[in-house]
Amino acid sequence: MEFYFPTELGEQLAFLSAATTSLIGCFILFAPGITLNILGLIRRDERPEGLGAARAVGGLMIGFSATAILLAQPIVYLAFGSALGLAAFGRVLSIMSDRGSTWRTVLFLVVEAVLASLPLAYVFGLI
Repeated sequence: MEFYFPTELGEQLAFLSAATTSLIGCFILFAPGITLNILGLIRRDERPEGLGAARAVGGLMIGFSATAILLAQPIVYLAFGSALGLAAFGRVLSIMSDRGSTWRTVLFLVVEAVLASLPLAYVFGLI
């Protein structure tokens, strides 16, 4: 079985989004303390349950993005892009409802929006 790398630009960008999300997931899975500190969510003396929850999120990100890469089907890219889009929408809700308008929130909103837009643009034929 050969590794499939897309030939169309749109699918390559969707692939790039999934690969980037997978790398982010690996970082979260293997370095949850550093990740949560970067996000401003944990102090060093917190309980380990937060680290376990972060690792679970990292594993979910790796699993979903790897599925999108390995199956390389438009419907999977649609589900992947929709999930990232809803994560970005959650950040928008946080900015509006939780007074979460910090530079970190806005930065991660932009990252999630870009990562969501690439597979969705491919699926809907925009690129």
